[in-house]
Amino acid sequence: MQEQRVEIQEHAQTAREFLAASDREFDAGDALQASEKLWGAASHAVIAVAQQRDWPFGRHQHLGINVRRLYDESGDPVLLGGFKAAEMFHANFCHDFMEDFQVEENRPLVREFVDRTLDLLE
Repeated sequence: MQEQRVEIQEHAQTAREFLAASDREFDAGDALQASEKLWGAASHAVIAVAQQRDWPFGRHQHLGINVRRLYDESGDPVLLGGFKAAEMFHANFCHDFMEDFQVEENRPLVREFVDRTLDLLE
């Protein structure tokens, strides 16, 4: 159990580090790398909570399923909206389609998603 606890905390820490890294990447003008860091932050936050609860987390589809489970438990709409924003940043990394206003509108949503998801850790 102790080994798993370390992994959970590592995922939580990685989520926080990716948030900070995304800010640095956006400030440096690299929106693509910043977008992927936001996706990484959201993913690691979900993995941390899923791992703690013994939910599957090894496949991409598990992330969305687990976010839905967290929403069903909490009723917090930030979880659904923030995860959708994170998925948009993941797609932006691949396709470079987001306009500046979309980036500015959605960055805070992902940050709030990560914070609220990590708050669910016991």
